[in-house]
Amino acid sequence: MPNNTDRYLVSWDQLHRDCRTLTKELLTLETQWDGIIAITRGGMIPATIIARELGIRLIDSISVRTYSHKQISEPVILSDVTATQDGENFLLIDDLVDTGKTAKFVRERLPKAYFATVYAKPEGKPLVDTHVTEVSQDTWIYFPWDLDLSYAKPISKDADE
Repeated sequence: MPNNTDRYLVSWDQLHRDCRTLTKELLTLETQWDGIIAITRGGMIPATIIARELGIRLIDSISVRTYSHKQISEPVILSDVTATQDGENFLLIDDLVDTGKTAKFVRERLPKAYFATVYAKPEGKPLVDTHVTEVSQDTWIYFPWDLDLSYAKPISKDADE
C-alpha cells in the first residue's frame, strides 16, 4: 500500500449491509438471473451474500491474476467459468473495481454479464453496470478478510492502559 493514501476500513457488518443494498438495486432490474459469477477472490463473499438474498443457487467463479510477485502483469485466467460462455443472464460480482484492469479483462471474456461491484474507484467505475459505494482512486480499502483485531493503545501517553 502506498504511504500517502486514505484508508477505508470495511467491517463484516458494513460489507453485509452494502451487499444487501446492492441486492435491492439488482431487484429493481426485475431480471430472473440464471446464476452468479464471482471474480475470485474478493468477489466470493459478496457473491454468496447476494446469491442468498436473491435465492440464486448457481454460483460459478472466474479467477484472474493481474499481479505476479507483487508486480502488475498482464491478466491471466487461472480458472475459467463453466456455467456460461458469454455471461448472458448472469450476474458478475466483485468486491471492488479499482483501475479496471481485471474488470476490462473479465468484461471481454463475459460481455453479456451484468457487472456489479460493492465498491468502485473512478478509473474502473465506467466498466461496471452498478456499484454501491464510490471511493477516491487513492483510497486503500481494507476488507474484513484483510484485517485482524488487535489492541489499540490510547492516543494520549498519559492515559492508563
